[in-house]
Amino acid sequence: MYCVRNITEDLYWIGGNDRRLALFENVHPIPRGVSYNSYLLLDEKTVLFDTVDWSICRQFLENIKGVLGERKLDYMVINHMEPDHAACIEEIVLRYPKVKIVCTEKALLFMHQFGFDIGDNVIQVKEGDTMSFGKHNVAFVAAPMVHWPEAMVTYDATNGVLFSADAFGSFGALDGKLFNDEVDFDRDWLDDARRYYTNIVGKYGPHVQALLKKAAGLEIKYICPLHGPVWRNDFGYLLDKYDKWSRYEPEEKGVLIVYASMYGNTEAAANDLATRLVKKGVTKVSMYDVSSTHVSYLISEAFKYSHVVLVSVTYNLKIYPPMHNFIMDMKALNLQKRTFALVENGSWAPQSAKLMGELIEEMKDMTILESEMTITSAMAEKDEDSMEAVTDSIVDSMK
Repeated sequence: MYCVRNITEDLYWIGGNDRRLALFENVHPIPRGVSYNSYLLLDEKTVLFDTVDWSICRQFLENIKGVLGERKLDYMVINHMEPDHAACIEEIVLRYPKVKIVCTEKALLFMHQFGFDIGDNVIQVKEGDTMSFGKHNVAFVAAPMVHWPEAMVTYDATNGVLFSADAFGSFGALDGKLFNDEVDFDRDWLDDARRYYTNIVGKYGPHVQALLKKAAGLEIKYICPLHGPVWRNDFGYLLDKYDKWSRYEPEEKGVLIVYASMYGNTEAAANDLATRLVKKGVTKVSMYDVSSTHVSYLISEAFKYSHVVLVSVTYNLKIYPPMHNFIMDMKALNLQKRTFALVENGSWAPQSAKLMGELIEEMKDMTILESEMTITSAMAEKDEDSMEAVTDSIVDSMK
């Protein structure tokens, strides 16, 4: 049985949801599942915009058949060749052998690299090219490294639809609610959208900025991403988030405390710091155990807040491994423009603060507060002045 929704009178969402997948890209937890969005336009010509992951291919094919009826499929536009969107290309070609594939030159190269048997019925397009499918006229806009080099977006000038590929997407399955105004996005979707962006696209901020500048010149009435809700209003909210994230500007003035604790003593020190901050009026404080929190959540929170405090035990004369991994992920994803405070613990030869500082200094536009603190085994009364100094330095830097 097919299950679709109209976006406009002649444009249909024909995607589906995967609630069984545990790890997106086999690395990021998705407890709320994920949607794979595909769209079908019925004009004088019929046009499919992207396919879906293999996991929901059966539902996808039923949706196409349900919308097309007895009509043939004329075109298949491929905006992005990542397998969670391109897995069913061959299936479409098998069922609709006369379909013309529309894609970039590099996307065609990737199809061959993945071993797809698609024949020669391919139209290669580039930035600025246009096509007409009847009353609908579309333009193709290059979006390299958002987040693959072959990516493009397609703009339907007739009804103002931007098929945005992986831009403006989110983790999370759609529970029958397709549009942004059918959900409480800020409450139920923002964290997943941020975690999706920061971990999947976050490294490529300058490329996202380039795409935002291109999109600013378009009259957009709908944004149709490949994951998550379709946007049909309140574009300023979404674009503001993407602008901040891609410029690496904090969403909020607040403090993220990430601690690495083996037996609870370092955790106790982190909790003491959090309590002092709140007492001094800094109520936007989030605190995480680096060992029990997946790093994708930590990355999302690091993009959200202006200040990051790393509280780490020294381990084998090095940084505690999960903390080291978090720092390396921040570096790999190009996080910048943050203020750090460092607290170390060790029963002998504590040096994690020094080592963490060296890694942070290799990153762009980072500030490390001078009030570095060392705890020996467990926080004691003698450490209170040092902890108060750390607290004050964070508060002062937020003014």
